[in-house]
Parts: sequence; structure tokens; C-alpha cells
Amino acid sequence: MPELPEVETTLRGIEPHIVGALIERLSVYNGSLRWPVTQGISEIVKGQRLLSLTRRAKYLLLQLEHGSMMIHLGMSGSLRLVDKNTARRKHDHIEMHMSNGKCLRYHDPRRFGAWLWSDSEHHQLDHLGPEPLTEAFNGKRLYDLSRKRKIAVKPFIMDNKIVVGAGNIYASEALYRSGIRPDREAGRVSRQRYDLLAGHIKDVLQAAIEQGGTTLRDFVNGNGEPGYFQQTLAVYGRGGEPCFSCEKPLSEIKLGQRSSVFCGHCQR
Repeated sequence: MPELPEVETTLRGIEPHIVGALIERLSVYNGSLRWPVTQGISEIVKGQRLLSLTRRAKYLLLQLEHGSMMIHLGMSGSLRLVDKNTARRKHDHIEMHMSNGKCLRYHDPRRFGAWLWSDSEHHQLDHLGPEPLTEAFNGKRLYDLSRKRKIAVKPFIMDNKIVVGAGNIYASEALYRSGIRPDREAGRVSRQRYDLLAGHIKDVLQAAIEQGGTTLRDFVNGNGEPGYFQQTLAVYGRGGEPCFSCEKPLSEIKLGQRSSVFCGHCQR
């Protein structure tokens, strides 16, 4: 599933090629996504200029002259720039033709993504926490919001109301770097350790962005190329393998229906 670094990588890959151009045509071949594609969106955006492309959490926001489109890649979605004459593949559900000759194509085998239009605000963004790479996110926020919380620390930091972008992969890696067990009660983690954890969340996400995201199953960037951060994963997907620090076997448990790998010796 594309996480924040994968979405940011996609944004950086396609932004220079589409911002400033007019939308000549938006073709919807299958609008039955997780949230149905907004009715009439093709007619609404036709002829409008794309003014900017930004990201909020895992949503891409395409600001037009009148309103905006919001794209979510879901579990298996990707956006690729292709030549307009490139044959469509199975699961290529939407394509956007630009006045500069570029074609942005949306591919989504599982159809868990979204293409939504709004002439004002997108309500899906109303209750999101701060972006992790901003000053609004820090150890103090984690500490203050965790007091008296019995929830395990990993699902706590994965809650988008606490902070956006700390998905399963990156939460696991940040907790390992911080020496914190993923099943430790959030309310029993000290302020000092939360300061450390917030810093590692920032570091892990920034490193993943710089390396083009993490290729797991379906993700590729806007140019169709894979990410490479998976080559540096210390715990995610490595249950039973030796810890890079102490060489003891890594443990694997279920937390919130998600697999969590950690080192029982190095994390406490």
C-alpha cells in the first residue's frame, strides 16, 4: 500500500510535467473505486488550468482555476506519465490528457483509491493530524496525547489524528531505532523517549522519500520506477531473521490486525 513517502515521491515525479498546463481531457474508464469518481468530473475539469499539485497525508490535491481534485492511491494505485499513444493496460482506469502533450494515467488493480472533485474544501482532510516533517509534530505532542492511554504505542502513532504518515512500515522502523517495543502502552512511554521517537519518525520518512519510497508489491513512482528504501529495512518483513544489532531472532506479533516485527532484546 503506498504510504506517505511513496505519495510524496509520486508528487515530485509528476509535478514538473503537469502543473501549469490545461486539462484537455479526463477519461474515466472505470469510476467504481472505493469512493465512486465524482459524477461529471470530466466535464467540470475540461479546459481548466492545473495551478498546483500538493500533498496532505496520503492525498494528492490538484488545485485548478475553479475547485480541486483529490486523488488517493488506495492499496494498489499508481500514477504514471505515459506517451498519449501508449496502449492502456488492464486496470488503467483514468487518464488525464494535458495541453503540453503529457498524459497522466491512473492504474489501480484493487480499485481502493479515489478521484474526487470539490469546489471548496475536501471534508476527508478535516480531522487529520499534523504532517510529520513539520515543526507541528514533535515528542511533546506524542507525550501529551498519550497520557493515560492504554493503547499500544505502535497503533497510537499510526492514528492519523495523532500524526499522518506513520504507516505500518515506517512506524515499525522508527520504533526499532528508538528502542521501543511496539506493544508497549502508549501512556507508559516517557517524554524523553517520545522526543526520540518523533525524531526517528521524521528521519525514517525523510530517508524513504530521498530513496524513492518503499517497493512492496505494487508501488512504482510517477516514472514507473521502483523505490529502494526496502533495502534498508531493519525489522519490517523480517520476522525470525537476526537483529542487525544483537543478532538475536526478531519477534513477530499482531497489533491491530497488522504484523509487527521487533527485537525483544533491543526494544523495551
